[in-house]
Amino acid sequence: MRDIDALDGDLRQDPDFDEVGETSLRGVLEQLITDLGEDVTREGLLKTPERVERSLRYLTSGYETSVSDVINGALFAAEGSEMVVLKGIEFFSLCEHHMLPFFGKAAIAYIPDKTILGLSKFARVVDVFARRLQVQERLTTQIADALQAVLQPRGLAVVTEASHLCMMMRGVEKLGSVTRTSAMRGVFRDDARTRQEFLEALR
Repeated sequence: MRDIDALDGDLRQDPDFDEVGETSLRGVLEQLITDLGEDVTREGLLKTPERVERSLRYLTSGYETSVSDVINGALFAAEGSEMVVLKGIEFFSLCEHHMLPFFGKAAIAYIPDKTILGLSKFARVVDVFARRLQVQERLTTQIADALQAVLQPRGLAVVTEASHLCMMMRGVEKLGSVTRTSAMRGVFRDDARTRQEFLEALR
């Protein structure tokens, strides 16, 4: 049997194979540029299909990443049960309707039961779901459901605020619009005072 390293080397000599091991999209992108009325052979566009492909692979890399991969065992015994709040977690995503970016910040809070998570892992979990074709409502819910499953806390809350270029560049063209979505679990859903404490912390 041929070893994996040798096979990998052979594939990388194939012009239709890129560094993430996927069939090239460059032909499709060249046709798209041509259909839009441009000359894909002019100097400024010669490498554009390759650049766009690499950008799209990166911006949708969440499909190739799992929550367990990014958490990588960074779970620890809880030493208390006070609310933990993380704010200002930046994210960038692509809307699934127009494949235009939406971007903003996520805030996450939880009240531990028996387990806490390394702080940097929250941002990594956000990226797992943001780097996919998304709608903001589902993004928020997926982050909450994943963290709820991992931490099994007494309560968990996720709020995202984002600006959508599909509203700003086209359609209604409202530059100042911001969308907020939230997902509440456990005591954040059931206890109004706990929920209000979190929302006050976001101000």
